[in-house]
Amino acid sequence: DKIPQKDEGRLPMVWDVMRRLKAAVGEKTALYGLFCGPFTLASHLRGTNLFLDMIRNQEYVDKLIAYTTSIATAMADYYADEGMDVIAAVDPLVSQISPAHFERFFSKPYTGLFDHIRAKGHFSSYFVCGNATKLIDEMCRTKPDAIAIDENIDMAAAQKITQKYNIVIGGNIPLTTTMLFGNQQDNMKTTIDLIDSLDTDRNVIIAPGCDIPYHVPPANAIACAEAVHEPDMIREIIKNYESTDFDMDIELPDYENLKKPLMEVLTLDPIACAACTYMLAAAQEVKDILGDKIDMVEYRYNNREDIARIKKIAATALPSIYINGEMKYPSIIPSRDELIAELEKAM
Repeated sequence: DKIPQKDEGRLPMVWDVMRRLKAAVGEKTALYGLFCGPFTLASHLRGTNLFLDMIRNQEYVDKLIAYTTSIATAMADYYADEGMDVIAAVDPLVSQISPAHFERFFSKPYTGLFDHIRAKGHFSSYFVCGNATKLIDEMCRTKPDAIAIDENIDMAAAQKITQKYNIVIGGNIPLTTTMLFGNQQDNMKTTIDLIDSLDTDRNVIIAPGCDIPYHVPPANAIACAEAVHEPDMIREIIKNYESTDFDMDIELPDYENLKKPLMEVLTLDPIACAACTYMLAAAQEVKDILGDKIDMVEYRYNNREDIARIKKIAATALPSIYINGEMKYPSIIPSRDELIAELEKAM
C-alpha cells in the first residue's frame, strides 16, 4: 500500500521543472501535469496476467485498481499543489479492453478521480492510446474535462460523442508519418485537413496524438501551430501540396503457402507506447512457449520500411496481431491461452 511521497525518487526534479516552467510561461501557456493512469499502472505492477485476472480473479483486480487509483489521486494532489492547469491521467492500455470491462472496473474509480481533481479547482484530461473508439462514450461518462486521442481514432467521429457531454476532444496529428518523417507542408496539410473534418472548433484542442518523437524537426511542430492559428493563410500555402511518398517495393509473405503459422505484431513503438509494449509481450510469451512451431515478426510504425509494409497490409488498428496475414487482435491484447489456441488452429 505504499504511496509515493512528494519528496521521493525523481519527483523533486519534476516539481523543480514545473516551477520554472510556471514562472517562465505560465501566464500565457496552460501547463499539464501527467501521471500514469490506474489501469496502465496496474499492468506495470501485475504484467500481462492482469487481462486474465479481469476474468478469473475480479476481486483481486478491484483491490489492485483501488491501490493504483490512490496513487493517481496522490499524484493529482501534488500537481495541483504545483499549480498545473490541467491534470491528466495517461492510461494507454484502456484501449485494449472492452466497454463492459471498462464499466465493471474503471467507471467508478475514474469518476471519483476526476471529481477529486475538479474539487481541487483544476481541469482534468483523460489520455488514451490505440483504437479506443468503442470506449469514448464510457470514458465521457467518467466526467473528465477533456479526452486526448491518437491517430488510431477518427477524431471527427469521436467529437460527435464528446460534444454530447460537453467534453473537450484533443488530438490527433500523426506522430511518425507526418511529424517525424514529413515536411512542413505535410504537417500544415494534415492539420488543416483535421480541422476541416470537425463539425465545430468548440471544445477542440489540435495537438500531436501522443508524445512527440525526439527527432521531430522543430519546424514541423511550428507548421502545425501556424495551421491552427492562421488557417486561411496556410490554406493558400498548401494549394499545390504534394504528399510525402511512403511507397516502397515491399514483398509480403505468401500467406497461403507458409510452412508454419506466422504471427505478425504491428506496433507504434513498444518502447514509448504501453499498449504496444504489452501487445508485444503477450505475443513474445506465446512465441517462447510454442518455440519453433511458429514464426513471429514485429513491425514498428516509427521507421519508413515498416510504415510502408503496414500500409501495404492495410492495417486498420495499431497495435495489432496478425496470424497468417489475417488481423486477429486489433487493439485488443489476447490472453496467453486464447492466442495459443488461435495459433494452434493455424497449424
